[in-house]
Amino acid sequence: MKQNKIIGALYLSFAASIWGGMFVIVKDIVGQISPIQLVWLRYLVAAPVLLLFCLVMRIDWHWRKQDVGLMILIGLIGNTLSIVTQETGTWLSSAQLGSVVTAATPAFMVLFSWGLLKVRPTRGDWLSLIFAMLGVICIVGLSFSVRGVLLGALMLMIAALTWALMSVLIRKVSPDVNALQVTLVGVLVALITLTPWVLMHAQVLAGVNFFSLHVGLSLLYLGAISTASAFVMWNVGFRKMASNLSGLFFLFQPIVGALLGSVFLGENLGIGFVLGTVMIGVSIIVAVKVQ
Repeated sequence: MKQNKIIGALYLSFAASIWGGMFVIVKDIVGQISPIQLVWLRYLVAAPVLLLFCLVMRIDWHWRKQDVGLMILIGLIGNTLSIVTQETGTWLSSAQLGSVVTAATPAFMVLFSWGLLKVRPTRGDWLSLIFAMLGVICIVGLSFSVRGVLLGALMLMIAALTWALMSVLIRKVSPDVNALQVTLVGVLVALITLTPWVLMHAQVLAGVNFFSLHVGLSLLYLGAISTASAFVMWNVGFRKMASNLSGLFFLFQPIVGALLGSVFLGENLGIGFVLGTVMIGVSIIVAVKVQ
């Protein structure tokens, strides 16, 4: 049992670290590819990789009506709305802001779990939520003078809320439905949803040099590593560890995102980001300690 938790912790840490690096890649590549088209390309790369994972692992497929409905909803809320607002918010603000604000997701899950799963929040859960909100206000409050950054922060808040909602909806899917199937269906739903928009604005992609090593490696990271591989790591780690501990590992996301943003994008590590990161970190630690 202890060994499973250690293995699970490693998988969760790697996944969250990969997602932290994702914000830097997005901030860099959106200068050449707009956010919605970037999300579509990301899933276009991830879908065959996930399908390969499913075939290699020989998962059992389940298509019950209730589960299919939930998987479609998960695809619309999480894979479509959350990721589009996440990458748009990162484009309008910074990689640091993107990685830190979305790290408040575990705290938002408390509210959705109460409403959808009837899991009543404890005093520690409320304390955790307060710390998370203070952390977000601390970070975003320093950027209100810049309209674009404020809009980016609002987008990132929507991304965090919708990802939290999606995470809770995943728990309502029947336990015998493999998490890989849920992820693959969500990715396909997002692809189908975004394709009409991409086709109507095909000229945006016409000017992208897909033969560029920079563009190719960025899309490979976002699709194969950040989406497909990281989701597999998270799913494995989530199953090996108690679910109430998994939120702690989101801490690796803002830490990695902020450090890489500083090194590769020249983003300053101001006191607001440091204090906000600490606040969100405390919120997640409190949520774990009181369980």
